[in-house]
Amino acid sequence: MAVGLMGSAFPAGAVPAGPIPGSLPPAPAPVAQLSVDRYLGNWHQLAAIPQPYNVNCARDTEAHYGLDATGAVTVHNTCTTLWGSRNEITGTATVNDPVTRAQLHVSFPGVPTQNHRSGPTNYIVTALGPDYSWAVVTDPYRVSGFVLSRNPSLDPVQWRAVKQAVEAAGENTCVYLTSPTVGGLETTAPMCLT
Repeated sequence: MAVGLMGSAFPAGAVPAGPIPGSLPPAPAPVAQLSVDRYLGNWHQLAAIPQPYNVNCARDTEAHYGLDATGAVTVHNTCTTLWGSRNEITGTATVNDPVTRAQLHVSFPGVPTQNHRSGPTNYIVTALGPDYSWAVVTDPYRVSGFVLSRNPSLDPVQWRAVKQAVEAAGENTCVYLTSPTVGGLETTAPMCLT
């Protein structure tokens, strides 16, 4: 579905221009050290850069990270759709950076470009609350981005820290839209306005 949505944005036969070689800024820096064990568990998505794959997620987007019997990191994403039903997908995460452990390849079976367990980094944890209460995640090209929290809401001090972390990663807080969550923000708005 994502391919169809993205492909329809260009006239037949047209190929979107890619970045000029050497014009991309360096990938955002990961946190110095990610404790995968502390990162496991439930996270609420409080803001994100809109993506075709989450267009039908209206609210309550969550991720659960766990370990399977082999010790591999499992990813289970859920949300409530525009029609009130539950949408979910399950995949895996592979650590690509053995030094920081904060650069991973997340894969989902059946999803184009993400259907192999190993691959290039597409998930970089760029900031963490000191107690792992929130996280900022992006990819090497800053095309996707997520603000995750253990709780459905952040206090004003935490929101300030998150916004500073997003900007420190070279991203614009106005590109992120807040994600409606029971017990948190109830509207979608540019994060820079929260």
